Amino acid sequence: MPIDPYIVLLLGTVGLAALLPARGTGADVASGASTAAIAFLFFLYGARLSTREALDGLRHWRLHVTVLACTFVIFPVLGVAARGLVPVVLTQPLYQGLLFLTLVPSTIQSSIAFTSIARGNVPAAICAGSFSSLVGILVTPLLAAGLLGSDGGGFSADSVVKIVLQLLVPFLAGQVLRRWIGDFVARHKKVLGLVDRGSILLVVYTAFSEGMTRGIWHQVSPVRLAALLGVEAALLAVMLVLTWYGGRALGFGREDRIAIQFAGSKKSLASGLPMASVLFGAHASLAVLPLMLFHQMQLMVCAVIAKRRSHDLDEPTQASAAHVVQGQPQDRVLR
Repeated sequence: MPIDPYIVLLLGTVGLAALLPARGTGADVASGASTAAIAFLFFLYGARLSTREALDGLRHWRLHVTVLACTFVIFPVLGVAARGLVPVVLTQPLYQGLLFLTLVPSTIQSSIAFTSIARGNVPAAICAGSFSSLVGILVTPLLAAGLLGSDGGGFSADSVVKIVLQLLVPFLAGQVLRRWIGDFVARHKKVLGLVDRGSILLVVYTAFSEGMTRGIWHQVSPVRLAALLGVEAALLAVMLVLTWYGGRALGFGREDRIAIQFAGSKKSLASGLPMASVLFGAHASLAVLPLMLFHQMQLMVCAVIAKRRSHDLDEPTQASAAHVVQGQPQDRVLR
């Protein structure tokens, strides 16, 4: 069961915030730097996404609609249903974080990687993850405003406008400038990837520092954390089963079902953390805790499933009639 090294860095950042939280002027500087880092992060997302690739992906619209439905309809419905676990299993703040987890977009990188390992429809996974992230910039804050309301830390029309200005506008700017900077971004993918992760670490440090200074962590006990892990394990299991057998019921081939399962059952830490910092403010530390735990859990479980799918010969491999890339072996797309 692989442990994502980045999770170790995230936990280390949480520990640093617990020992040396930013206070006073330092907190203001960290907050400003975090805001700038979030905007730059989504600018890079826009600069990386090929417009032609996105348009080509529309040919396989049934698959993308299915993934979007899993991400922004089924997940939130399960999140709302979990309200019945309060207060016996989950506290109200932990439930809010769990509900927010169900509202964020799907992942891109891990969905592509696991789909490739399992010999699924890699181009579809690329487009599905990209579409989910783009749609989530608008849909996630709207869903949060409707489902969390004032319990989430002051959601309002201003919150939606703020997240559009901080996330969507930089993304669109990256798309506009991609013509001139796209090659540079592609050549320096690894370096800019470090910038991505560094930005998220800064967001985590800022959020958890504010949580420490406000004494939020005294509300969480080890028993509640164990209960949260159990609820998240059940949530992931339900989504993995629904995406796999639901894809079969909808008539998708094996490769498409693999893409649906890995893109439709995941939640993005990279997108969720910045959104939580914008939407939750001082309460962001508890809001992102369920997402951080779910992120590691989904990586561990899906890594095992992907390896088993790659050797699964019980079901014949069938090429979908609507692949995004025609005439190209799917397991070679990312090589």
